[in-house]
Amino acid sequence: GHTDVRPISGSGGQFKSNWYLSAARAISVVQYLIGKGVSPQRLVAAGFGEFQPIDTGTTEEAYRRNRRIEFKLTER
Repeated sequence: GHTDVRPISGSGGQFKSNWYLSAARAISVVQYLIGKGVSPQRLVAAGFGEFQPIDTGTTEEAYRRNRRIEFKLTER
């Protein structure tokens, strides 16, 4: 899970930081996949916050591109 660089605004929100938000995004995808029958032993959720942007711009489009989930597929 990833976020854009803009800080979570206001106190008392659902997430303490972008890192928490990115982790929640990743966890929700893992939960969805488990619900669809994927074995939990084959899944990992990781949050990277704003620290691995794919677009360093400051436009709304750049922010939107950085709010994402990535999948890494490996063979075992």
